[in-house]
Amino acid sequence: MEENVVVTQEQRDELTEAFNDLFTNVSAMVKGDLQGTNNVLKLLESMNLKVAEEYNGFGDVAAGLRVFVERLKAKSENFDEYVQQIDAIEQQVTDLEVVVSMLDKYVSTLESKVKSVYQIPTSSS
Repeated sequence: MEENVVVTQEQRDELTEAFNDLFTNVSAMVKGDLQGTNNVLKLLESMNLKVAEEYNGFGDVAAGLRVFVERLKAKSENFDEYVQQIDAIEQQVTDLEVVVSMLDKYVSTLESKVKSVYQIPTSSS
C-alpha cells in the first residue's frame, strides 16, 4: 500500500526555513569552533615566542658564565705557582718546628747537666 505524500507550499516554506536555520546554526558552530582553535593557536604562538625569548636570554647568560669561568681558570693557573711556593714554605716551617723542638729538648738536657755539675740551686720565684 503506497501512500502519496503531498507537501503543500506552506510546508515547503517551513521545511526550507528549518533547513536554513539548521545550516546557519551548523555554520555558526563550525565558525565558532574554528575561531576557538585559531585563538588557541595564537596563544600557543605567543607562548612559544615568550619561551624562545627567555631561552635566548639564558643563552646569553650561559655564554657570559663560560667567559667568566675561563677567566677564573686563567687566574687560578697564575696562582698555582704561588700555591706551590706556599706549600714549600709550610713544609719548611714544619721542619723548622721539629728542629726547634729538638733544640729545646737538648738545651733543657744541657741545662740539667750544667746544674748538676755545678750544683746550682734552682731559683724559686
